[in-house]
Amino acid sequence: MPLLFEDLVCRDAVELVTDYLDGALSWRQRRRFERHLRACPNCQAYVAQIRTMVSTLGRVEPEALSPEAREDLVDLFRDFHNDSGS
Repeated sequence: MPLLFEDLVCRDAVELVTDYLDGALSWRQRRRFERHLRACPNCQAYVAQIRTMVSTLGRVEPEALSPEAREDLVDLFRDFHNDSGS
């Protein structure tokens, strides 16, 4: 992770989105992240998309999903997790 006082680049900001939305960043990290957001419309859109996804998925009960839908979501998560680790 870059030093706290450097400007963030988008790749670093994307890695911090979950912690930002969960309120898990230090005040310095949060200030740095928000400074980047103010200047970056692409990251603003990304944060908005993640907020929408969290809000939407937060209303889906696991029992409401068909076994196929559950399997598709697990596969998507695994693919995402594998892609982000490379």
